[in-house]
Amino acid sequence: MKTTRFNINTLVRENVLRLKPYSSARDEFKGFTKNMIFLDANENPFENGVNRYPDPQQRNVKSILAEQNGVKQKNILLGNGSDEVLDLIYRAFCEPARDNVITLPPTYGMYKVLADTNNIENREVLLTEDFELNIEAILTSSDRFTKILFICSPNNPTGNIFNSNNIEVLLNSFKGLVVIDEAYIDFSSEQSWLKKLSLYPNLIVTQTLSKAYGLAGIRLGICYASTEIIAILNKIKPPYNVNELTQKRALKGLLNKNDFFNEIGLIIDEKNRLFKELLQIKYIIKIYPSEANFILIKVDDAHKRYNQLLDKGIVIRNRTSQPLCENALRLTIGTPKENETLIKTLKELEL
Repeated sequence: MKTTRFNINTLVRENVLRLKPYSSARDEFKGFTKNMIFLDANENPFENGVNRYPDPQQRNVKSILAEQNGVKQKNILLGNGSDEVLDLIYRAFCEPARDNVITLPPTYGMYKVLADTNNIENREVLLTEDFELNIEAILTSSDRFTKILFICSPNNPTGNIFNSNNIEVLLNSFKGLVVIDEAYIDFSSEQSWLKKLSLYPNLIVTQTLSKAYGLAGIRLGICYASTEIIAILNKIKPPYNVNELTQKRALKGLLNKNDFFNEIGLIIDEKNRLFKELLQIKYIIKIYPSEANFILIKVDDAHKRYNQLLDKGIVIRNRTSQPLCENALRLTIGTPKENETLIKTLKELEL
């Protein structure tokens, strides 16, 4: 079903609607790859590979992403990690000390941090006991000042992907923006919501090169949305928010599909192997299904097991403080050798 009568301008902050964006030297002259004398940006003229400002619109990277994902470049915004992308969404659409957003714990913690940073009320609606969306509670919790609903799918830290029918209900019923965070989508057997981007003008999909592409160190986050939403975000983004080295490394990673698919396949195989081994360990009470590159497990005593693994030189994530995650540990899938060490150590803790 297609959302109708959706006007993005009713959600944008008034000052952002009026704002005239900064125009950088590289915005005004776009042909900076040509062999010309550049005396427009007050740069150091001596060539060292990074003495010039980067392309503020990251056109080469967007071109590859657009081709690979079947979207247009004007539907893409890039950021200094997904956290910058999420922060831009807050700052474009949420009026401080007035508006609110809805998050769905247990989930990615930066949604709440960014809400607090921007002085936006964060209304938390817990997932159900089986980590599914509570549609009725979400819609009941929203009002005319609710601007954004954040859905992390596959979800962190639970690892599950949410029922697509439930998400479609929310896309059709929720009056604000629906941000679907797909940081782990490349590990999932389910399709990305990018395939339905044109059907829902209130849909924003965020992705990253930090997980499946193994490029966490370059900090590149990706936002896919309608041309209207992307245009608004472009008004407030810093002019050179993605540096030259990041753009070059991103291009290399995006074009190296063989390593990408090989590594994802290996991680999924290792996850399945780890899952089977975990079933044999008695103090592990429950292993949750995962569509991501990690597994959430429930143990007898999360603090005890976490500290025992630390003593053995293995760092995992203790999630027991999160709602619905009492005595839960999150295990990222490592290399085959690392996973073998983890399995061996976990079994030794039984003795």
